[in-house]
Amino acid sequence: MTKRWSSAAEALREVVQDGATIAVGGFGLSGNPTDLIEALRDTGATDLTIVSNNMGVDGKGLGILLENRQVRKVVASYVGENKLFAKQFLDGELEVEFTPQGTLAERLRAGGAGIAGFYTKTGVGTPVAEGKPTEVFDGETYVLERGIVADVALVHAFRADREGNLVFRHTARNFNPIVATAGRLTIAEAEEVLEDGYLDPNTVVTPGIYVQRLVTAAPRVKDIEQRTVRPAAATSEAARS
Repeated sequence: MTKRWSSAAEALREVVQDGATIAVGGFGLSGNPTDLIEALRDTGATDLTIVSNNMGVDGKGLGILLENRQVRKVVASYVGENKLFAKQFLDGELEVEFTPQGTLAERLRAGGAGIAGFYTKTGVGTPVAEGKPTEVFDGETYVLERGIVADVALVHAFRADREGNLVFRHTARNFNPIVATAGRLTIAEAEEVLEDGYLDPNTVVTPGIYVQRLVTAAPRVKDIEQRTVRPAAATSEAARS
């Protein structure tokens, strides 16, 4: 038995069905499992529910699934960088479940830990809490949020070993580790995969027990959503002052 697969396409073949719930790691365009997202697009699966912090941008990241009309519902905390997302939502083509970012992280963590639900004060008294049970603890109202368990989880790691132990780097560590635990089947792509030996256990972020399939990610230029810098003249003037 091996967790290594030859490509993202092979790892996803016959895994994703129409109507599946897919949890995807990444934060903005940082740490996106780009090979796996492209392979998911190429499956042609439709009516998907995507659980992710955000939906990429137009033409990049999870945005390519929107372009291909494969997504029925999105569970996310931020979607402001994607014009096509806004259009499909306003046109009634896309169902959206907005979730506060910390609550989304905890819902994924809870799902991965086998916790059916938890109470939080976040969202009480707002549309986020509408239709959800509430309870009073120590005089404060809390809303019940359900844990998330996805049919498939897709994550991007910096380094892995052949048993699927994963290390994440910088911003990619935000959502990838918890997404990795929340899938019934988790597929990881890694920039580097050790051919011999194992990662130092003290450096492992996600243990391989959570990862069923592993592929080596193709080398890519890492996209940035927005690059904001001061004009050169303003920088020089600030330096003089």
